[in-house]
Formats: sequence, structure tokens, C-alpha cells
Amino acid sequence: MANLNMKNKILSEEEIDEIVITQVNDDSQWEEPIHVNRSKQLSIPVTSKLAERIAFFTRLHHEPSVGDWLRRIIQERLDMEESAFSELKHDLERK
Repeated sequence: MANLNMKNKILSEEEIDEIVITQVNDDSQWEEPIHVNRSKQLSIPVTSKLAERIAFFTRLHHEPSVGDWLRRIIQERLDMEESAFSELKHDLERK
């Protein structure tokens, strides 16, 4: 019954620290490690005026973040460029 009461009790930071300290060297108390690969981020310097415009269109299109909006815009532009390149290449091959 004591374990049931412990699960429902909200522990203080100090109580949590005590539990962790007592379990730190006992591998059976820990889950398997989780390995996370951090995605590479890109930083592009922009003027404050351009940043304001980007923020405006992010909100206008109801995107959750500037990064999401920029990814969508870049993907759309790449799709257009690839399509134009493919058409040009196809036209040149016909000649």
C-alpha cells in the first residue's frame, strides 16, 4: 500500500533528488539509453526589414513557426526551379 501512496504523491525537488541519488549506480533502475541525432541547423543572416516581412507572412499563412514557413517556401521554390530546369533540358534535347 505504501508504493501506491508514493505514486500518487507529488514529490518535491529535494525528494526527487534523493531518489535519483540512491538509484544512480543501480543500472536496473534505469531504462536503456536513448540516442538522439541532432539535426543540423542553418543560420542565415537577414536584415531586420526582411525579418519583419518573413514574420508577417508566417503569421498571414498561419504557420506554426518562421522555420516552418521558410521550409515550405524554399521547397516550393525548389520545385519550380527543378520543373523549369527539366523543361529546358527536355527542350534542348529535342533540338
